[in-house]
Amino acid sequence: MPAPHSTPSLLPHPGKVSSLGGRLTLDRNTTVRALPGAEPAADLLRTLVGRPAGLPLPASPDGRVVLALDDRLGGLGEEGYGLTVAPQALQLRAAHRTGLLRGIQTIRQLLPAEALSGGPAGAGSWHLPCVEITDVPDRPWRGAMLDVARRFQPIGLLRRFVDLLALHKLNVLHLHLTDDQGWRMPVDAYPRLTSVGSRRARSQEGPTGPDGAHFDAAPHEGHYTKAELRSLVRYAAERGITVVPEIEMPGHVRAALAAYPELGNHPGRHLDVWTRWGVCDTILGVHKGVFDFCRAVLEEVMDVFPSPYIHLGGEECPTTEWEDSPAARERAAALGLAGPAGLHGWFLGRVGAFLAERGRIPLAWVETGTELPPEFTVMTWRDAAHARAAARRGHQVIAAHHRATYLDYAQSADPSEPVAQPGAPVLLHTVHGYEPAPHDWPEAERARVLGTQVQLWTEYARTPEEIEYLSFPRLCALADRSWSGGRGDWPGFVERLRHHTARLDALGVRHRPLDARSLATAAYASPSAGTARLRP
Repeated sequence: MPAPHSTPSLLPHPGKVSSLGGRLTLDRNTTVRALPGAEPAADLLRTLVGRPAGLPLPASPDGRVVLALDDRLGGLGEEGYGLTVAPQALQLRAAHRTGLLRGIQTIRQLLPAEALSGGPAGAGSWHLPCVEITDVPDRPWRGAMLDVARRFQPIGLLRRFVDLLALHKLNVLHLHLTDDQGWRMPVDAYPRLTSVGSRRARSQEGPTGPDGAHFDAAPHEGHYTKAELRSLVRYAAERGITVVPEIEMPGHVRAALAAYPELGNHPGRHLDVWTRWGVCDTILGVHKGVFDFCRAVLEEVMDVFPSPYIHLGGEECPTTEWEDSPAARERAAALGLAGPAGLHGWFLGRVGAFLAERGRIPLAWVETGTELPPEFTVMTWRDAAHARAAARRGHQVIAAHHRATYLDYAQSADPSEPVAQPGAPVLLHTVHGYEPAPHDWPEAERARVLGTQVQLWTEYARTPEEIEYLSFPRLCALADRSWSGGRGDWPGFVERLRHHTARLDALGVRHRPLDARSLATAAYASPSAGTARLRP
């Protein structure tokens, strides 16, 4: 329990926090007063605080725990909140429901770590330090991408991952659902996408471990039901998290072409779901049936995922097949393009317009920052300079430079680390120091950067345990920096992280232990190192 006059170790660090001295006791007699509109937040409080702490927290018109929506607090934005913990009462206020949800995560962290896991409560009570907090995030997009296409992961992991994102006040789960190695979402109009496209045969190629043996070359399969995905969306929304689906096109589609060869540039060719890693050169064709397919798939995606953003993948699309295809060359000529390579922007523009007509925002990866139609929000990853190039062009930008946000790289150079993507390690310090919109940019360009996110491609991460190990504590670093902004306080973060690992331990998170290597500040390589295979 923190000393009565200490500032609590919260992660991410609040914008303003001050100790009031003393403590508030929560026990089985504590009740909750939820003002109109705050009832869902009260339900979450009972789920995340009451249930593991053994406290019923029933509703009462004179409850000492007060949750309130107040439209006079508009300056706090969508996610900001004000929290006052006094010896006799707790008051959490926000202008919007999401702000209350963020404040509940702060209440969780104010409790002793044991209260997160349902540990013994002594005399049946828990104590919170008395504090006053005003908290607003620096940027609206703070996320994590999880690749379930290369390796299917159980729906239980996705729910747990959502809970861990929420604890750290991240607000986007970017779900990478399709790729060359697997298609994970059912589409009623195209049932073979999962009956064929979700199954990968045994691989005789692919990455190898230190002993030269193939790394997990076993057959692999799996897909979600729509009911599971809808339930995940609801579960995430209750915690203030948006699930953004990614359906790759026009490249990274080998699994779809294995199911429906007629969508490709060689309709009579038989393909398997790809058993290799890297960039596959088989891509969608540009004939009418392909766009019928894209529209039908995306209609069903939008029906399941209410997210304002729909991610189309978009990059790493070799155009060799288009250049060799008479139909593609004819299409490029009819459109007045310089060559078949120009079909890439035209293809995405056409599909993006379809989404925009339905009120959604098309989102895609970019390799230069300037190759997408202006209505796209872009996700930059290859070079840190590409985020500024996209912002200058007028795009809304999510900056995710691979040398600071890709968690499939090792966490240190220690040989005992699990096998990871080749390349220099991505250190905890590097993640915490990442600035998606540096302060020396013009303000108009900085304003177009929505935020950042981590990426976890599952080329090497096979299991939920491996995913958690690669994610933590580096995800804590991105959460702290992306919420707080500024230039970051590394020593302060390290001190708070030492306390925060007790929370991770209480929740059973299989994280990398803190040691001299994980807390090192020296870089192993320049930001451009390790780019032989940037994105698996």
